[in-house]
Amino acid sequence: MQFKLGLIVNPVAGLGGSVALKGSDGMAYQAIELGAEPKANLRTKAALEVLLPYKDLLSIYTVNDAMGENTAKELGFATEVIYHSERSTTSSDTELAAQAFQQLGVDLILFAGGDGTARNICHAVADTVPVLGIPAGCKIHSGVYAITPKAAGRVVEMLVKGELVTLADADVMDIDEDAFRLGTVKAKRYGEMQVPSEVRYVQAVKNGGKETDELVLADIAAHVVSEMEEDTLYVMGSGSTVEAIMQEMGLENTLLGVDLVENQNLVAQDLTAQQLLAITYARSTKLVITLIGGQGHIFGRGNQQLSPALIRAIGKDNIIVVATKTKLQALNGRPLIADTGDSELDDQLSGYIRVTTGFNDHVMYAVGHQDTLQAQEK
Repeated sequence: MQFKLGLIVNPVAGLGGSVALKGSDGMAYQAIELGAEPKANLRTKAALEVLLPYKDLLSIYTVNDAMGENTAKELGFATEVIYHSERSTTSSDTELAAQAFQQLGVDLILFAGGDGTARNICHAVADTVPVLGIPAGCKIHSGVYAITPKAAGRVVEMLVKGELVTLADADVMDIDEDAFRLGTVKAKRYGEMQVPSEVRYVQAVKNGGKETDELVLADIAAHVVSEMEEDTLYVMGSGSTVEAIMQEMGLENTLLGVDLVENQNLVAQDLTAQQLLAITYARSTKLVITLIGGQGHIFGRGNQQLSPALIRAIGKDNIIVVATKTKLQALNGRPLIADTGDSELDDQLSGYIRVTTGFNDHVMYAVGHQDTLQAQEK
């Protein structure tokens, strides 16, 4: 029996991330003018490559050209285009394609995009068809996404092989991008969809609660500042924990962006991926990051400015991870996730990393991605 997979790719998803636009909704052309490169199809390819051994068991129904057809055919899957987009990708195209899949009776809709794409599909089919998202956007707050592209492929693999996978309702969330660009997160629930519930591979909805243990944050901040080296650039990642460090130095902070500090002075704010590479080139540089509460991602969620090239240049030994123990305990033993978009780099980042959890207080915590986790389970 053939597994019928509906595939939709939002080819402009995530364009705004690397150029610090903090979203792609209505910003695709501006992002391209700033030098952003489309990555959604590359992430779709990473998911589909997991399914190559099952070509004979799988039929892919999709949208023409860059909305799915090109990538599926490139990999040699049996592919049938059942919806044609006659112009540039729009939310209407996504919704009409999802409705076509629903009418065809696909077993699962696999889609690549961000929370805006999830909203479109939810609006079109609600919870009538199982869905699974390949994370490709700047905003991934919804619970309908796999934690990495390859993880999405693993979930589909389980379904194709006939393994028992429970379906569960997951929230579709999105934020106000205009408010987001001003440093405010206003998340709203838009509905729910059915997703294959496999806790190793499907992410939890982000924990939106503000960190309340201010004393712990102050301790973390004081320790990091006390350890800062002279004439070294510090790339300050996004998030409230990093914000506490900036406050300790008395510096203005871009909560949802990336800033640069040297000798406890602000060098530049809200930098793009290219700007970071240019300024840090051939300089002694360290990176300060935290994790997304509830998910555990340290790369690939809301900090696409931290490109694979930058992370490689800085080096794993110069990455300073900061988090409260409460945040780590909330992961229930799940590893931190590196989803840089470069699988070789994700491999290099895997293993144990030191996390600063207070003043002179550290823990060792695992960093992984789904390929390494699966290998450990065998």
